[in-house]
Amino acid sequence: MIRVVLADDQPLVRAGLRVLISDTEDLEVVGEAGNGAEAARLADELRPDVVVMDIRMPGVDGIEGTRRITAGEGPSKVLMLTTFDDDDYVYGALRAGASGFLVKDMALEEILGAIRVVAAGDALIAPSVTRRLIADFAGRPEPAAGPLPAAAARAMEQVTEREREVLTLVGRGLSNGEIAAELFISVATAKAHVARLFSKLEARDRVQLVITAYELGLVAPPGR
Repeated sequence: MIRVVLADDQPLVRAGLRVLISDTEDLEVVGEAGNGAEAARLADELRPDVVVMDIRMPGVDGIEGTRRITAGEGPSKVLMLTTFDDDDYVYGALRAGASGFLVKDMALEEILGAIRVVAAGDALIAPSVTRRLIADFAGRPEPAAGPLPAAAARAMEQVTEREREVLTLVGRGLSNGEIAAELFISVATAKAHVARLFSKLEARDRVQLVITAYELGLVAPPGR
């Protein structure tokens, strides 16, 4: 059973998600919060598998709430609830440790699938969406949440040239299959390189690898 906490300042949104989840056999809502501070407290107390977190909330917003949750021991995964197209806080949410995004106008089955994907430890960022995020982030003069952590920069010293190539392609939004085709290697080898990058860079998921690639300058901003 996947245990979920819902964090949104709109009771109707929470109610809708709660009803949707209650109709499934493998998901259950164990708590609800109206802002990021409440969500972080519930995450610490209840240890849910996933916190579905709205980005824009009064007081402590979803970004700060996510930062508090992912900084804890054995942190819950955070799936951001966003309008995406007009949300200026996507980058900050990713840097805070979010594992992906749940777009508010997604189909019901896609919403449930998104929760399951994140609970399984994967990032809900499809290659096409990753490319879109990178295009958006590249136009920003400086990261919303500060520079690349020193630990990640030091870890890059242990990354091989081939792994750097793979990281660059991950940053461009390529899937493992696409990386394999680009570098003329097998899909299994591509997966192995990505797995080593997770370990060396202490990345929680593919989203963090994308951010690392961007902030290291491995992904060229569009038009440059």
